[in-house]
Amino acid sequence: MSRGLRNNNPGNIRQNSDNFLGEIKPSTDPAFKQFESIEYGYRAIFVTLNTYQKKYGLSTIRTMISRWAPPKDNNDTEAYIRAVSAESGVPENSRITSTNKDVMVPIVAAMSRVENGVTANITEVQRGWDLFMQ
Repeated sequence: MSRGLRNNNPGNIRQNSDNFLGEIKPSTDPAFKQFESIEYGYRAIFVTLNTYQKKYGLSTIRTMISRWAPPKDNNDTEAYIRAVSAESGVPENSRITSTNKDVMVPIVAAMSRVENGVTANITEVQRGWDLFMQ
């Protein structure tokens, strides 16, 4: 099982000052956040992408993933963008709305697959969306 899934953190969100609902504190992982359930981990991804859109004006897979997994952190950002676009069916430069379930659930599921190497359980992703929308 991947580190992200062991931590219930399918987006591999690093330790930082952000506080998320369902986050375990203190985390036993020195580098990455841990969540009470996988659904809270998915919720954290939705919250973060929504913040990217509202605070920074990022509204495409390309701009969001470029911030999420930048090349400066030794990521293959271009491959990540292509994978999420192909798997979600959303063109990398199409404008998206971070509160559109039909678009965001497939994007976040694709991000989880890139991060963890296994297909996301779509029911868990949808439950994370439901927590995000509460």
